[in-house]
Amino acid sequence: MLVSKFDFDLPAELIAQTPACPRDSARLLHVDDTLSDLAVTDLPGLLAPGDIMVYNDTRVIRARLQGRRGGPEGGRIEVTLHNDGADVANGVWRAFVRPAKKLKLGDVLHFAPGFEARVTEHGDGGEAGLDFANNEKTVMAALAEHGVMPLPPYIKRPREGVAADQNDYQTVFAEHDGAVAAPTAGLHFTNRLLAALTARGVLLARLTLHVGPGTFLPVRVDDTLDHAMHAEWGEITDQAAETINRARIAGGRVVAIGSTTLRLLETTADGDGFVEPFRGETDIFITPGHRFKSVDRMLTNFHLPKSTLFMLVAAFAGLERIKAAYQHAKRKGYRFYSYGDACLLEAAESG
Repeated sequence: MLVSKFDFDLPAELIAQTPACPRDSARLLHVDDTLSDLAVTDLPGLLAPGDIMVYNDTRVIRARLQGRRGGPEGGRIEVTLHNDGADVANGVWRAFVRPAKKLKLGDVLHFAPGFEARVTEHGDGGEAGLDFANNEKTVMAALAEHGVMPLPPYIKRPREGVAADQNDYQTVFAEHDGAVAAPTAGLHFTNRLLAALTARGVLLARLTLHVGPGTFLPVRVDDTLDHAMHAEWGEITDQAAETINRARIAGGRVVAIGSTTLRLLETTADGDGFVEPFRGETDIFITPGHRFKSVDRMLTNFHLPKSTLFMLVAAFAGLERIKAAYQHAKRKGYRFYSYGDACLLEAAESG
């Protein structure tokens, strides 16, 4: 399918730079055969007792580093770490590096006293392999001290980051370190909203998918068939699979909180829509024509044009319906992207 089919214009002023406060005060567009302008706090009333919401409990690590090439006095360099294809246990990570043109194999990148990395691979698209094995501290410990939150480039921040993002770009569900981007649909939840959902009789289940670089990488090909997704590590426990399947058997609808949750559920679902326990990597790439097996509804943010996420929601809700919803959202002044508003999508009869 041509990538150009997933393009649209968006005024820059609609790109949210900060989250709604409180989080659940964000707007919610309910996308069904008709469009309804609501608020995230209306979500419990849109669900029925016995429905089950599945969320992603990954935690974003401070994966962005500012450093110097060749030592403390060298040229500035910015690194965003990720673990796709990495050997993290032995201190070897993958990264996107800017600027990458002058990077050479064997270069040493200096981030802080006692915190350096050696370039072991120089790949395409600004990617590199970095070896941190000779540092006294683990990479995770050093990131907690020196890293900043890896916000997407359309959210403008100073080089050193902003302290508020350390909380704002983390969901209330965050528990397991490993993501380099937030599962943004989860950013709308508060303890107050969770209490209201529980009081409504809505069930909750968790899984883990460490959001990787595929979330924010542009699609650089003309046809979706030529795009390769980065792999992401995920887990669905035996208990979570049992909880989700039991709710489905009882007649409850499965509601995925975000695209990452939906992708892992679809990775593991059998032909009847029942979820299998899972632990490993997924590189599933969902485009129109995909037959959804495990999810009835989806809560998600508004996504970038020509992105894999916009392709996914077009597959789930129908391309023409999602385009109409986005046009409506633009006219009504909804806030877009990671810190923006949300939509609740009903599954289309076909993608």
